[in-house]
Amino acid sequence: MKDPIVKEAKVIFGPCRLSYTHLLTKHSPDGESEGKYSTNVIIPRGEAKTVKAIESAIEAAKKAGLVSKWSGKEPKKLEMPLHDGEDRDDEVYANSFYLNAKSSTRPGVVDKFKNPITDEEEVYSGMWAYVSVTFFAYDKNGNKGIACGLNNVMKYKDDERLGGRVSADTDFDGFGGDDDDDL
Repeated sequence: MKDPIVKEAKVIFGPCRLSYTHLLTKHSPDGESEGKYSTNVIIPRGEAKTVKAIESAIEAAKKAGLVSKWSGKEPKKLEMPLHDGEDRDDEVYANSFYLNAKSSTRPGVVDKFKNPITDEEEVYSGMWAYVSVTFFAYDKNGNKGIACGLNNVMKYKDDERLGGRVSADTDFDGFGGDDDDDL
């Protein structure tokens, strides 16, 4: 594991597992809004350096938000981007923290050799990746907090798909080819 890189409110870290992954096309959970590119970034609880780097970047975003969003005074209730996976009823998040990273513009998505990935089959919930995110303050419709902007993703390795979907190759193992001559 590489040490995370922190540049004020920006952090590059990993590898971590991705879930609810929509990196090549926008997703709108309500079906009505324009949608965003997004993914949940699952960080193993034992990655203390990564968690510390994320907390440092969040603090930098809070300091910037004091000036840019909150008129010099930190709000009493701030929504924070780093969540405890134990609060979810999902074993994939057990013993982990997670971030919900989003972007209105398409993130760069590359393989570990930095070649662009454009095939949606290659980018899915369950894969492992390095991610680049930037934290920023917001004050929208009375809600105040720190959000996690998604910059870029570098696929690190494949793993079991989350959500129960398997490949067509797996589903049809043993079918096709010369065995189907009796149809």
